Amino acid sequence: RMSSSLQIFKIEADVQCADHPITVDEFLKLFDEDAQAELIDGMVVFDMAARFDHEMTFHFLYNLLSLYAERHNLGIVLGSRSLIRIDPYTGLMPDILFIRADRRQIIGEKEIKGSPDLVVEIISPGESRPDVIRKQVKYESAGVRELWLIDRPHGEVRAFRLGSDGRFREMRIEGGILISDVIDGFWVKTDWLLADPEDIPKALDALEEIEGKSEGNTKGDERRK
Repeated sequence: RMSSSLQIFKIEADVQCADHPITVDEFLKLFDEDAQAELIDGMVVFDMAARFDHEMTFHFLYNLLSLYAERHNLGIVLGSRSLIRIDPYTGLMPDILFIRADRRQIIGEKEIKGSPDLVVEIISPGESRPDVIRKQVKYESAGVRELWLIDRPHGEVRAFRLGSDGRFREMRIEGGILISDVIDGFWVKTDWLLADPEDIPKALDALEEIEGKSEGNTKGDERRK
């Protein structure tokens, strides 16, 4: 039971620490879904307001993934207010996550009680390299099968897949094309993810290109058999 005498002390501009490490259960009672915060190692970390380019990249990829997953009955795509319980003292809210249809039972009313198949983090200018690495370690320990890091401030996209040893291995991105291992037939151009807001394509146009090339590749594979 959460102590009624819980005291919170602000130690940094974006971090709050109680007089004891806060658990995920306490965090869910203290903060509602509108709070721009995550729980990392028992400390509450607040996010800054998202920049316009961050929001446009989010909306593009979220819409694109949602349209593709729905059209092919692959699973569920959720946005940035879905909390993943990593361990008793850590609950992260990635920008985008994907869960296969046969694993939707891990989706609870207030939290994801299991490892998503894909997690996407759009890195903000205020996030340091240690912040990003710390999240990467947390997702790895939780068993997330695939992680995408869209680093707009540094103009790069990196992706990792979980190996049989439970460790992330960096995925090869060839020709500026990132191909997902966990979403059948899905790929994106890294240029789409790093473009200036006015140059980001419409999700429907990108979907048409993805499915057109995917169908062409499938037909080519069938002819070679």
